[in-house]
Amino acid sequence: MYSLQPIRNKEDHKAALKEIERLFDATQGTPEFDQLEILVTLVEAYENKHEPILPPEPIAAILYYMESRGLTRHDLEVAIGSRARVAEILNRKRPLTLEMIRKLHHQLGIPAKTLIQPYSLAQ
Repeated sequence: MYSLQPIRNKEDHKAALKEIERLFDATQGTPEFDQLEILVTLVEAYENKHEPILPPEPIAAILYYMESRGLTRHDLEVAIGSRARVAEILNRKRPLTLEMIRKLHHQLGIPAKTLIQPYSLAQ
C-alpha cells in the first residue's frame, strides 16, 4: 500500500507515478480519487522543480507551427519579409528581429518568450 509523502527523489517519483497509474480510473468523490489528485499535484511540483520542460528554440518553434498548421515558407513572408529573408531566417543565416518576433507572435500565435530566446546561427 502506498502512503502519501513528499516526493524528494527519483525513487519517490517513480513510486508516485506507479500509484497514479493504479488509481487512474478512480471514481470522482471517492477517497481513491482524492489520493489521485494529491499525487498528481505532488508529481507536477516535483517535475516542475527537477525536470522542467524548456521551451523550444525559436527556429524549431517556427518550423513546428508551420508543420502543425500546414503553412509554407510563403505564408511567413507577411511576418518575416521576402522569400529570401524567410530562407535566411529558417536556415539560421540571419537572426529574428524584434519586429519579426512581434509579427510571428501576433500572426502565428507563437509565444513571444519562445521567439526572443537566443539561438545559434549557421557559420
